[in-house]
This record gives sequence, C-alpha cells and structure tokens, in this order.
Amino acid sequence: MPDGPSSDDVTPELPFLRLVPDDVRGVRVAIERVLQRGIFELGPEMEAFEAEFAAAAGSTRGVSVGSGTDALALTLRGLGIGPGDEVITTPLTAAFTALAIVMTGAKPVFADIDGDRLTLSPSAVTDAITSKTAALIPVHLYGQAADMPALMEVATRHNLIVVEDCCQAHLATCGGQPVGTFGAAAAFSFYPTKNLGALGDGGAMCTNDDQLADRVAVLRDGGQTSRCMHTETGVNSRLDELQAAILRTRLPRLPQRTERRRAIAATYREDLAGAPVTIPPELDAGHVYHLFPVRSARRDALRAYLHDLGIGTLVHYPTPLPRQPAFSRFTPAECQVADAVCREVLSLPLYPELADESIDRVCDALKRFDPPSSS
Repeated sequence: MPDGPSSDDVTPELPFLRLVPDDVRGVRVAIERVLQRGIFELGPEMEAFEAEFAAAAGSTRGVSVGSGTDALALTLRGLGIGPGDEVITTPLTAAFTALAIVMTGAKPVFADIDGDRLTLSPSAVTDAITSKTAALIPVHLYGQAADMPALMEVATRHNLIVVEDCCQAHLATCGGQPVGTFGAAAAFSFYPTKNLGALGDGGAMCTNDDQLADRVAVLRDGGQTSRCMHTETGVNSRLDELQAAILRTRLPRLPQRTERRRAIAATYREDLAGAPVTIPPELDAGHVYHLFPVRSARRDALRAYLHDLGIGTLVHYPTPLPRQPAFSRFTPAECQVADAVCREVLSLPLYPELADESIDRVCDALKRFDPPSSS
C-alpha cells in the first residue's frame, strides 16, 4: 500500500468535474413541490418528466427507471432477449452496458471499435455475428454518436434488434437524427455526472413502440399489471418523484449547457493543435461532449504531470471489458484497437461551469508537457 494518498484521493485545485449545483433555487422549488404534494413514487412528476424527456429525445414514449443499467436490461427483456441469446456490444464503455446484458441471462459478445470514432466498428460487428446473435447495443461514447447508418445496415441485413446506449449522449444527433431513434429503443442515464444529471441515480428508456414501453413499465414495477397482481417476475426500479422533479427543472437548460460543452471542446481542439497528444476527431456536429478524451502513449506520466499542476483528470476507461474479471467466463474477444485506446486515453476537465481561464490553464499545461523517453 502507498504511504500517502494517490492522485485519485486528493481533490485538485482545478477539479476534473464540478457537481455542486448551480441551480439550487430551482432544485429547492422542485423538491418543495414534491414535499407539498406528498407523493414520492410513480406520481405526476415522473409521468410529466417521462413525456417531456421523450419529446426532447425525439421519441413518443419514455419509461423512467432506477438507473441507466436497468433501462438497458429491462428494454432487452421487454424485447424478448434472454438466455441462449448473444448481444454484441463495445469493449470500450462502462461495464454497466455489458452487465445489463448479463442481467437478462444473455451473453455479451465484444466487437472491436473504430480507431477514430471510438465506437463499435461495423465491420467488427459483422465478424462477431453468429447464429445466436439476437441484438446489438451500440454505445454513443463520450457524447459522439456511433456510426448508426452503417450499424443499422448490418443489423437489418442480419435481422438483429438494436438498442442504443445513450447514457453519455443526451440529445446528441447522428447525421441530424436524434440518437436513440435509429433502433427499437434507447437507454439513458441520469447519474449525477451525466449531461442531464439528477441528485442521485435514475434512468429511462425511450421508444416509439407503445407495446414495448408498456411492457417495460410493468417490468420496472415488479411485473404488476394491477395492484398486487404480478403477471411476470419484474424488478423494483423506479425513478422517484424528487429526482423526476429535479430533472424536469434541469431539462429546459440542457440545450444551453450542451452548447457550452461544445464551445469548450472547440477551444480545446483549437488551442491543443500541436500539443503532444492526439485528439479523437469530431465526426458529427451532433457531438454533445459528455467527456473530452485525448490520447497519449505516455498517458500515466501525463496524468501525473497534470496532477502535480493541480489539474484533475480521469481515465475512461483503463481496462477493456473483455479483460475484466466479471466477464472472464465468456469467450474472450480480441479487440486490439480498444486495447490500445485503453492504454492511452485520458479525459480532460469539461463541464459547463468550467471557466475560460481554466481551459487556458489546461491547454498551456498540455502544450508544455515533455513526454519522457520510453527507452
């Protein structure tokens, strides 16, 4: 054990992320509204948020649940995915994407990523398809859409269900079309760090399929079709009224906050030209910049250097999913591009409250980084 705190234990002067609410007044009004009403689960705030968020996301129906993980898992269950099925997804994502597949009894299969977009490679997906493949979960990673036209062509050709993981891509678009509207349904997370975050956990699935939405609504409430009548084995996964009210307050501000994220990213791209890092290209103007990753062959040295200068960073993600112990019982996948990215990727601070002078500070530090020799 180290005899002092690690870089992750010390709050840097310029933090990677700021979660202290800047909308305290609106949050308090929302909470007070719920307290005065005295309804805390499956109430009017939840119903209103479901409709409002679905409309913002370009869908006709929204069903809120306890987390983004549950949104994925219950959507897959609602579509009939389960034991004996294989679901292809990316090795470069939070583990919860694959855990949602496991929760259904299906098997996660990992296909490699595109080295520029950092999302599922359509050709790698094609190579991973077997007679047991039933569905595909593309992840719109870091806020940039996966190549949905190409992935939908593969899915259509092989008769696969597509469920989009939009947990990092609220209101992103792909070729002008909202992410989450290409496949059968989409899953969103409202974890506090997300572009649209609650003050706790929460998630939602969005779809244009009324039958699917109705089934997920039953599954999230223990499989009840009426009070104390359980027609199937559902789960207990509900977005409570307090979080729904807070999200309703924050949703109208999301477009403005997204534009600030895009402005910060544009500054990074311009000012870091020539810096000793590689910046993944923006391949669609609909990118919403949940995160701003850069790549460096000396990632760990770069991170330590920035930490010493009081600048916080995080790694998203250090270990590709096929190499995680939780998935060791499944057939391992060779995902060489994802392996390389996981060794090099580093996320810089990016959030709407980040001041211009702080952005300049990050850029100046990166441009001064002198990578030590690898020899």
